[in-house]
Amino acid sequence: MTLAKKEALLLVLDHPFLPLHNNGSELGTRFQARMRDINFQTNSQNGTKSKDTFATIVQTARKLKVNVYQYVYDRVTKQFEMPSLAELILLNKAQRVPSTT
Repeated sequence: MTLAKKEALLLVLDHPFLPLHNNGSELGTRFQARMRDINFQTNSQNGTKSKDTFATIVQTARKLKVNVYQYVYDRVTKQFEMPSLAELILLNKAQRVPSTT
């Protein structure tokens, strides 16, 4: 089977911008499962929700190349000097979309 797919598998060598996989959402889920396995379970439903929320913030900040510690500190101290992660996601999307003009 691998030999039959050799051409497709080796495309990444000629085109390094090609992703090695196409399932980024599964990686996010896998991260949550690894955290659950490492830390075992939480004591309450609220603990689970807060752990999942914080893990999502950490993952999103890392993908956007934002310092997680500085971002959380900015939000906890209510300084709001850094743009929100939602704003950064929108900016990131806008930069990736080619202009039609």
